[in-house]
Amino acid sequence: MKNVGEASHEDLATGERSTRNRVARSILDHGPSTVAELAGRLKLTQAAVRRHLDALAADNVVEARDRRVYGTRSRGRPAKVFALTDCGRDAFDQSYDKLAVDALRWIGEREGGGEAVAAFARARIAAQAGAYRKAVEAAPPEKRTEALAKALSADGYAATARSAPVGEQLCQHHCPVAHAAEQFPQLCEAETEFFAELLGTHVQRLATIAHGDGVCTTFIPKISHNASASTSGRNPA
Repeated sequence: MKNVGEASHEDLATGERSTRNRVARSILDHGPSTVAELAGRLKLTQAAVRRHLDALAADNVVEARDRRVYGTRSRGRPAKVFALTDCGRDAFDQSYDKLAVDALRWIGEREGGGEAVAAFARARIAAQAGAYRKAVEAAPPEKRTEALAKALSADGYAATARSAPVGEQLCQHHCPVAHAAEQFPQLCEAETEFFAELLGTHVQRLATIAHGDGVCTTFIPKISHNASASTSGRNPA
């Protein structure tokens, strides 16, 4: 029988795996993160976080990269952040698979090329639009981006809204259809168009997970609440 406070190697290993999963999940939910940010969120020491990140990197679950800066870059080297790899994202529950990619390819080849895929993408968004529209329309104008982020999170996108110069950024830290969108950008384009229509303003995609970025980032300018919706910005990638 074990003494109080004594743990078997199996128990210790299980605890390590659990904490390691929490580190990876935190990156999934919040996007590319520094050691200090992870330590603060998870209430761990930075040394412990580094140890788990080293193990996750060895398993090709995370990778280190320079933090992407939007706007004016400050002096000094960019902060080093850790982001999930494609392998790391695959470890979490995803709603895409080879069948979805094959189906989209079939639509493109048999039913009219890229425009047929785009029509499917718009129809897919329209089928999901009800909950998003209800959440946004129930929110005061200044809270609509935040309301959309919460509705997206309920569908597995781990979305957040944050202030940005002359507007806001909608960040989706997880994309359930990233692999399909990598081959069929019409999925991202239809989503961006929908955000513009829903929020009643031009929006611009700054980054997407499908193009290798750590997070899907959409810039939403300060909204004139009497303005009508316009066409969306397209991902420059």
